[in-house]
Amino acid sequence: MRIVSWNVNGLRACARKGFVDWLGGAGAQIVALQEVRALPNQLPEGIRRLKRWHQAYHPAERLGYSGVGILSRRRPDEIVSSLGEEQFDREGRIQIARFGNLIVANGYFPKGSGTQRDNSRVPYKLGFYQRLFEVLNEMRTTTSRQLVLGDFNTAHCEIDLARPRENRENSGFLPEERQEFQRWIEAGWVDTFRAFHGQGGHYSWWSQRQGARERNVGWRIDYVLASAEAMSFVRRAFVLKDVRGSDHCPVGIDVDPAIIR
Repeated sequence: MRIVSWNVNGLRACARKGFVDWLGGAGAQIVALQEVRALPNQLPEGIRRLKRWHQAYHPAERLGYSGVGILSRRRPDEIVSSLGEEQFDREGRIQIARFGNLIVANGYFPKGSGTQRDNSRVPYKLGFYQRLFEVLNEMRTTTSRQLVLGDFNTAHCEIDLARPRENRENSGFLPEERQEFQRWIEAGWVDTFRAFHGQGGHYSWWSQRQGARERNVGWRIDYVLASAEAMSFVRRAFVLKDVRGSDHCPVGIDVDPAIIR
């Protein structure tokens, strides 16, 4: 059973670059999308009329901004699109779907950089991390098999970006952001990709300037985190670096289908 996450950087634009063809050959049962940046009725007909896919979207109040979506072969038993705080909910950043005994949280974590290219949004970003952590912890009493996937907008360790030294004062690699990510790890969440791949050079986002992707000067900021109970079902983790259509590439895991039973 394949579960994939992809920040599509605008689903309408990604559709023009072959999203539907990619989806048809991805072999995935659950696909979590971030930065959809469109209302459901604004999506191309080729996406709205996809056969054998259940689609659920949570757009931001601000048009053309943020937004998340889940496409799945199986209809979710339940989807929650709120963290109970308006400051986060209005930006369309979270969907928490239940498939049997599995929780899949699809998150578009905020950037810490503000409109003036400063780090003014870091407190908001950390607040989102902390609130989602709390909500998932509350849900563990009923469903302990949990996955959190999406664009975390943080490179956890130096190995997760090509130029760590040059980015120590930039949002995405600030000490307080990395510390918050580490708090999740210390609480028992597993970075699924790192559980299978210890080497560097694997990234999921590249700047669209100066041929960064061709030179593989990137950041690994897209993750699938698994609770310990869910991790026992994970068989493989991957980064699909050759898939184009966005400045991010898809990431994902293969799991034993028994994870939902």
